[in-house]
Parts: sequence; C-alpha cells; structure tokens
Amino acid sequence: MAEIAAGTARAQAPQHQGAGARLEVVTFKLGEEEYGIDIQKVQELRGYDAVTRIANAPEYIKGVVNLRGIIVPIIDMRIKFRLGEPTYDQFTVVIVLNIGGRVVGMVVDSVSDVITLTAEQIKPAPEMGSVLDADYLIGLGTLEERMLILVDIDRLMSSEEMGLVEKIAA
Repeated sequence: MAEIAAGTARAQAPQHQGAGARLEVVTFKLGEEEYGIDIQKVQELRGYDAVTRIANAPEYIKGVVNLRGIIVPIIDMRIKFRLGEPTYDQFTVVIVLNIGGRVVGMVVDSVSDVITLTAEQIKPAPEMGSVLDADYLIGLGTLEERMLILVDIDRLMSSEEMGLVEKIAA
C-alpha cells in the first residue's frame, strides 16, 4: 500500500484530454467487480476501523472517524451500490479521498494496485440501467484480461443523493 500512497505525490498527466492522455487509477474490488478511481483524488489508504454512527444517516454512511483532527464521513460502497452484505476483514480498506477540499472515506473490499490507462484503453460506459448510474462512470478500462469500472468519484460524491461534497464547478 505504500506504493499507492507514494503514487499520490507524483505529478499526474492530464486526464481525458487528447491523444496520449493517461489516467492513473487506484483499482479496488467490490464483490467480484473491479473498479478504478483517479489516483489524484486519493489522499491515503487505511485499514477499516470502528466508526461512530450518526443517527438518521443513510444506511451506506457507516458513520464518521476522527482522522488527525478532521471528522471524516465513511461510506460503504458495497451498501451504496447494493452489492450484497458487506464483510469486514483484514483485506477491507478505507480509501480516504480528498474531493474539492472535502475529505471522505470509502470502504471497499480490497485495493489491488495502481495502473495507468491510455485514452485508447478507456471505452464509454454502456447505458444498462445498472445500480451504478452511468452518470457516475468515466467508462470501462481494459487492460489485457481485466475490465475496470472507472468511477467518476467527483460526480458521485458531489451528487445530490450523496450530498457529501459541494458541487464542483465545471
């Protein structure tokens, strides 16, 4: 995991712009599916710890933790995407995100690695009426035999439904 944390400090290439654009993503698993998010949004990775529940919060908001003096809401992505009952074990990871200056934690089953995708490896997401609205997808990343669901984490976390991050000016 240290290599992922170190990766956040490296200079990043612009994403989605022109030929030769590259997108560096942190890959993680939820159930059997593999997802990817822009590494520039990742602040750090942590093991899953107990959280303080918040009354009347949606089920997918597990609660909050105090991260070095910052109160961070923790979202369980398996519950959010309705992917079955979450289990918490030694592989469960909290990906701490920094989106528009707001720190949010997202619980995933495990973190795999960091990969760089070229524009040619990113295909548009099909409209399938899936649990994960295509509005929150960048597309599908293809890497040899792997297929990654690329999540537009800015859009997802700033959606009205989530309400965790102020809308980011386009």
